Amino acid sequence: MIVLAAVVAWTPPVLRGAESTSEPAWRSLPLITNGKVDPNWIHVGWGGFSVDEGALRTECDPRGLGLLVFKKERFGNCQIRVVFKTKDAKSNAGVYVRLADGILDLVGKPGAAFDRDAAGTISPASMERVKASAEREEGPWYAVHHGYEVQIADAGDAWHRTGSIYSLAPSSAISMKAPDEWKTMIITLAGTRILVDLDGQRITTLDTTSPGLPPRKQWHEPKREPKRPEAGYIGLQNHDPGDVVWFKEVSARPLPARAAK
Repeated sequence: MIVLAAVVAWTPPVLRGAESTSEPAWRSLPLITNGKVDPNWIHVGWGGFSVDEGALRTECDPRGLGLLVFKKERFGNCQIRVVFKTKDAKSNAGVYVRLADGILDLVGKPGAAFDRDAAGTISPASMERVKASAEREEGPWYAVHHGYEVQIADAGDAWHRTGSIYSLAPSSAISMKAPDEWKTMIITLAGTRILVDLDGQRITTLDTTSPGLPPRKQWHEPKREPKRPEAGYIGLQNHDPGDVVWFKEVSARPLPARAAK
């Protein structure tokens, strides 16, 4: 599947005299059109998203992960604002940034699936098949290894909870709001840096070129080797059954001058 996409990598205008103190405006990416998921979003993997009271809601599948990708544009240096809420503290999802182009070729190719019994327990054989599929970077697992996931899951540890760059940079705090309250996350992409603010508080900082990145410890964590693009796609993850998360806004804007520094 070939999609021609604009690259959004804004550069603040050159100003004569005093530096402007005004910040660039946010531009909302359409989530819903005519009561359905906007067609600029495509789904890779299992499950999907539905429209629920003006927001997108994860529709998780027992067979495995899924990812909703905004195919219209690639985003370079910019800020991305995501407004979301979760059913409970353990509800798992994520926001992917700097996704490589290959993700668009994987629509309709979900990779291996989990087999579960009536209690939801995954069979050992299907677990091994999914692990192998993940290592081959199939379906939504391509995004894990060719993008960066900003995690949503308040119940995880510092490296795997809301606001962390999944297994690469820890989150220093979680929101004081209840799970079912709307939260605002701002992801700043500035050169080799990824910064995350949650409800106005800086909680995560990652320099993707740092020699001190932690090693990969678990099979479902991203490989460290593949180089992520400087301009890539945005994706919203759906996870396991019961992991209900709503997204009511995804917006982007050029880097403010203070963030560009």
